[in-house]
Amino acid sequence: MAVEVLDERLKDLVDPDVQVDRIATGYQFTEGPVWHPRNRTLIFSDVRTGIMRIWTEKDGAKVFREPSGVANGNTYDGEGNLLTCEHQNRRVSRTRPDGSIETLVDRFEGKRLNSPNDVVCAPNGDVLFTDPTYGLRQPDGTIAGQEYPFAGVFRYSPASGSLTLLASDFQAPNGLAITDDGRRMFVCDTREQHIRVFDVADDGSLENGRVFCEARLGERQGRPDGMKLDAAGNVYLAANSPEGVWVFDREGKLLGFIGVGESPANLAWGGDDWRTLFVTAQTSVYRLRMKVAGQRLRLG
Repeated sequence: MAVEVLDERLKDLVDPDVQVDRIATGYQFTEGPVWHPRNRTLIFSDVRTGIMRIWTEKDGAKVFREPSGVANGNTYDGEGNLLTCEHQNRRVSRTRPDGSIETLVDRFEGKRLNSPNDVVCAPNGDVLFTDPTYGLRQPDGTIAGQEYPFAGVFRYSPASGSLTLLASDFQAPNGLAITDDGRRMFVCDTREQHIRVFDVADDGSLENGRVFCEARLGERQGRPDGMKLDAAGNVYLAANSPEGVWVFDREGKLLGFIGVGESPANLAWGGDDWRTLFVTAQTSVYRLRMKVAGQRLRLG
């Protein structure tokens, strides 16, 4: 476990000697962490076992939902509802604070979604999610049951109930993030090994798509998965690589790596001051304290 500094500005974000704590372990593939600021809980998915877990400082990690529909990415909307991407159920679900679960969206133009992977909320409350085919992949590598011929990035409006396709030219759209002002949106493409960034138009459509950064450095190769922004707009990428979290500045320059001991798939900001970084990495969940606050989830 080590911080590797490629640009001195990384030291403004994290102490090179930061302590990384393993807070939960014994899983198969951890994903989808999200922090609830009022309840002080961390929800995360163990994708391959089909179980969601909830962690607290006092009690550690316990089962939150089993079966989970092979849950992956999670977030909260402005009303405090938990939104979950479910591979097996091919939907984005909404869990109310009272525990009731409902389907938020599961079809596009009458056809079943592929296998929603990651989800965030736009400032106006719209739900943005990626829909690759990972959940449709069979043991022999074939894709079974796909009902439309692309892997999409979507925007769902809870106000109108409408689902809009934002992009269909990704090979494997995965993690995504949107700035607090809603004007820039980032989307990982795992197979292309890069993050693309878009300008968001007034109507919510995406414009001026371009490669923001690549998860490549010499012989080092990453597979971009989950990502988050900090309060200053830097990008933190979990790329399923032993270097750990790849950290990029606002312009896409690689500042360095934050190692946690395993290859991360996703991450989340949390803690009372939003300066704790939680990292889901293969068998375990880790946390470390940062010098900078992360992008906050704003619950009503």
